[in-house]
Amino acid sequence: MPITDSAADDATGADETVTASVVGGSGFAGGELLRILAGHPDFELAGATSREYAGKSVGSVHPNLRGTDLRFSDPADLDAVDVLFAATPHGVSMEQIDEFYEVADTVVDLSADFRLNTVEQYEEWYDGHDAPEYLDEAVYALPELHREDLPGADLIAAGGCNATATILGLYPLFDGGILDGGEQIVADVKVGSSEGGAGASKAGSHPERSGVVRPYAPTGHRHEAEIEQELGASVSFTAHAVDMVRGAAATCHVFPDGPVSKGDLWSAFRGAYDDEPFVRLQSGGGGVYRYPEPKAVAGTNMAEVGFELDPGNKRLVVFSAIDNLVKGTAGQAVHAANVALGFDETAGLDFQGLHPVGSP
Repeated sequence: MPITDSAADDATGADETVTASVVGGSGFAGGELLRILAGHPDFELAGATSREYAGKSVGSVHPNLRGTDLRFSDPADLDAVDVLFAATPHGVSMEQIDEFYEVADTVVDLSADFRLNTVEQYEEWYDGHDAPEYLDEAVYALPELHREDLPGADLIAAGGCNATATILGLYPLFDGGILDGGEQIVADVKVGSSEGGAGASKAGSHPERSGVVRPYAPTGHRHEAEIEQELGASVSFTAHAVDMVRGAAATCHVFPDGPVSKGDLWSAFRGAYDDEPFVRLQSGGGGVYRYPEPKAVAGTNMAEVGFELDPGNKRLVVFSAIDNLVKGTAGQAVHAANVALGFDETAGLDFQGLHPVGSP
């Protein structure tokens, strides 16, 4: 059942540890959740489920977690916890949400099941919805946009990685009044192979994926629905699969109706993000990494955003880069849970990344 006010007060005690479990812990997003929660000062990692690997150690699936004593259990044997993180394929959480609420006060879903606001959106972009009564309750996870809505939330829906990168890049233009939603916006996202999940596929196998810059969703990508919902504007979206493991990089071409200066852009981006712990501005300057780059944020919950002004054709070019498995999935989910439960919102998410690294 949903958390009560008194239970929420108990759960958010600054000196209290809350229990958490991960449903679908054997996938890439589930593994990132386990990594983050295992080192989180306010969560006690109590369980992880996997139908395929039930009874096996977490470290046998996620080699970076070999020092963890936890073993996978069957998803049918969920123990009661304070917070349940669901890293399951689309369609699972909406079918099992009542079961999740029976064992947890707060549910954080990493699938697409509760990201959109209405049944009509799910009918247009997915295959309908099996639990529409919960859509009004769900809060879209991005704290940069929904920090005021998250405290005490019972159901948190982490955003899609492509949508997250695009939204974070474009949001300051709307928040700062540079765009009003009627302008032409074209978003092109390059994403790593881990977006496809841990399951094998012909397109995702190394011989087929290596060396590619492959358009795989020229139009109609489902994340477009989230982008338009969160920004209140139409965005023409295209996604490419590229030869990296981690990362999503969005390049957005924007054509404002009126003149825009570099000063206007700096004011908008600083106004949106100067106080954000997980967004940094990277726009020009010197060095190799002059603009947002997935390599520079690999393994972290950071998002880099930047821009350039093209006065010759009255175009803005906006760049953003994230690690799709952290800021785009698991890290975003934990960040939102931190805010919802009243913890320090950076708790468990202070890893600064590595340099140099190989393919992120």
